[in-house]
Amino acid sequence: MSTHDVGLNELTEVVVHSQDNLAVMVRFCDRFRPDEDCVHYAVEACAPGLNARVDEVVAWIWDADLVSFLEELARDFRGWDGERVWQNNDHDLTLRAVFRSGGHVGLTWTLRPWPTAVGGWEGSVTTWLEAGEQMSTLVGDLRHFLHENWSDRG
Repeated sequence: MSTHDVGLNELTEVVVHSQDNLAVMVRFCDRFRPDEDCVHYAVEACAPGLNARVDEVVAWIWDADLVSFLEELARDFRGWDGERVWQNNDHDLTLRAVFRSGGHVGLTWTLRPWPTAVGGWEGSVTTWLEAGEQMSTLVGDLRHFLHENWSDRG
């Protein structure tokens, strides 16, 4: 399930709750756009006993887009075999998707700041969503958050 906060006609965050356990969630927030080539944002992952955050995840305009990946998953609401994977250019955010019977999609969000640093860390949570409406809502919310919502720059 995807929820969002709106202030002054602008989407300020997107929260993805797992339908199986509402304490498991991923939050996209603190977005800013320093120039026309990229968007920076934070991602938080929470579950019982886990609170993780990566600041300044970067979405470059030439990257494989998270929204496009999620759109493809939403289009395949009848299911697919195996695992599908998306990763941003800096490898600090990875999304793995699987389909299970009953029309549900498991999205495993892995946060990994400084992926090449010695002593780095990673944390993952899995959110389960309905393949149809909940996935489509998530696509729309993230598209608005990452691409369409820029009344000012920088």
